[in-house]
Amino acid sequence: MAPVAMRLAAQSLSDAQPVPFWLEDPGKPGALPALTGTEKCDLLVVGGGYSGLWTALLAKERDPSQDVVLIEGHEVGWAASGRNGGFCAASLTHGFGNGLSRWPGELPKLERLGAANLDAIEDAVARYSLDCEFERTGEIDVATEAYQVEELHEWYEEAERLGLADGLTLLDQDAVRAEVNSPTFRGGLWDREGVAMLHPAKLAWGLKRACLDLGVRIFENTPGLDLVSAGAGMAVRTPYGRVATRRVALGTNVFPSLVRRLRPYTVPVYDYALVTEPLTAEQLASIGWKNRQGLGDSANQFHYFRVTADHRILWGGYDAIYRFGGKVQAEMDHRPETYLKLAEHFFTCFPQLEGLRFSHAWGGAIDTCSRFSAFFGTAHQGKVAYAQGYTGLGVGATRFGAEVMLDLLAGERTERTQLDMVRSKPLPFPPEPIAWAGIGITKWSLARADANGGRRNLWLKAMDRLGLGFDS
Repeated sequence: MAPVAMRLAAQSLSDAQPVPFWLEDPGKPGALPALTGTEKCDLLVVGGGYSGLWTALLAKERDPSQDVVLIEGHEVGWAASGRNGGFCAASLTHGFGNGLSRWPGELPKLERLGAANLDAIEDAVARYSLDCEFERTGEIDVATEAYQVEELHEWYEEAERLGLADGLTLLDQDAVRAEVNSPTFRGGLWDREGVAMLHPAKLAWGLKRACLDLGVRIFENTPGLDLVSAGAGMAVRTPYGRVATRRVALGTNVFPSLVRRLRPYTVPVYDYALVTEPLTAEQLASIGWKNRQGLGDSANQFHYFRVTADHRILWGGYDAIYRFGGKVQAEMDHRPETYLKLAEHFFTCFPQLEGLRFSHAWGGAIDTCSRFSAFFGTAHQGKVAYAQGYTGLGVGATRFGAEVMLDLLAGERTERTQLDMVRSKPLPFPPEPIAWAGIGITKWSLARADANGGRRNLWLKAMDRLGLGFDS
């Protein structure tokens, strides 16, 4: 970074508050009491992010008479569900390209199920009056290099071949800059229907209220400490009590699973984001962006960015930080060197906004797995179900994962449970220090590919053949 650019980037961060923008909303609900003593229920949901909230809500919709308890280790929505960029995508496979490479024969079905899942989320937003700033604006995958333009054209052609191109629009340089004006943009692929923008924390809080209205009993500041068989059911111990239950759904994602054999399948990756102060009318006019789509560039180390309801720009991504040992630690939630890098990249993308300042800067942990998309299964003779490994694309896909978990717990053979994607597992990550070294080499190789026209070195080609990867 040039000294002048570094100085301007640093100045733009001088007033940034080190807290997630979304969680500062004055509408944040108060915490519910912790669980004390012994409770009994039909279904225990562990985790108060999107995964757990959708599971509890859908369980009550399926059978209003069942007693559902949800426990959350801190407060509902405080972790990834309240810190993400607010991109709610239909894709269940972490994007079309990843789905095409892993489940080519099943992709049309996965795309159809993903679209239906996003429609169901939109329906729930209306039905339960979830005030979460839901806007079905779509998303543009932006090319900033010539090879990325070619890649977007190839994806569009594959989508056409599979009959999946409805709602997709290829944009040349002039067309993409007419939508959002950046001198770095060379082309784009606009998915007009497959992504919605929303306020992530408000979605979690709205789901919490909807669950309570349906009779779900929620206990906050109640982590699940261990999981054991208890007669015909299961039991989970908490700091001040215990829950005995017939069935358990685990929605803990990035946090260590109560089923220990699952822990090697995910690692925590730290992702970071900035939010600007509100743009003036003149600043907004300088970049266009009238259609308010989400944007993401097409590099391996990619940025995601969108406009908020009050005309700020959220700018995140690029760095995906893994710490040796794979622990989730609060001190990793902030990384000034990444904030500085993100700010410099922001003004490279939007030089016309020089002088704009950032109001918030934060980070948080994402659970990533080696295939970049969620995996599912059961434990304890079918009495426990899990869904995890969303790799940063869980705002929408967690609702689908909740449906899968409930199908599995019910022992039902459904279209969802028969999917190869649901019946298969990713490869686990190796133990330390091999995981740390392998992830480091992969990150270095991805950066090299971005700098060399997308050309993948021998390491990345080997990882591709093995079905292994690392992403945020």
